[in-house]
Amino acid sequence: MPARSSARLDPRQPLVLDVRELGRRPGSMRRVHTEVPAPADLGVEMSAVPPGSPLRLDLRLESVVEGVLASGTVVAQVSGECARCLTPVTGEVTAEVQELFAYPQSATEETTDEDEVSHLVGDLLDLEPVVRDAVVLALPLAPLCREDCPGLCPDCGVALDDLPAGHTHEAPIDPR
Repeated sequence: MPARSSARLDPRQPLVLDVRELGRRPGSMRRVHTEVPAPADLGVEMSAVPPGSPLRLDLRLESVVEGVLASGTVVAQVSGECARCLTPVTGEVTAEVQELFAYPQSATEETTDEDEVSHLVGDLLDLEPVVRDAVVLALPLAPLCREDCPGLCPDCGVALDDLPAGHTHEAPIDPR
């Protein structure tokens, strides 16, 4: 969603939060501890958060002069495949989030570029872009089933762990 979009947010969406109770009183704060389903396409080539799997949010929403500051952590289950042997791997990733959601017509709006700062839409803020950025950046680009994974045999493609010790292939005869 573009930062200055005039589109309406759907308050029923799991990552859209209502901050009305904070008011515009700098210093007021609210903690959010919730679990929401993960949005689709939350991943990189070899690891991803399965769509619909739980995202645990532990956030602090603070009213500041320019808007609402959302900070905290997001914990997600990750699945993928080992970059060396291609076996399935699973795990958990924790991502830190911190984002200022500026009030409409605030000084922040006048002093920043259009996509530099997120904005409140009425009394709602949309955490999906922030969560998406933080979680995707925290995902392993080359996950491993274990640190000492030997990978696959370059000749036959079988996992080296599954082959007997001393596994070899005859060297091809040079046709020259």
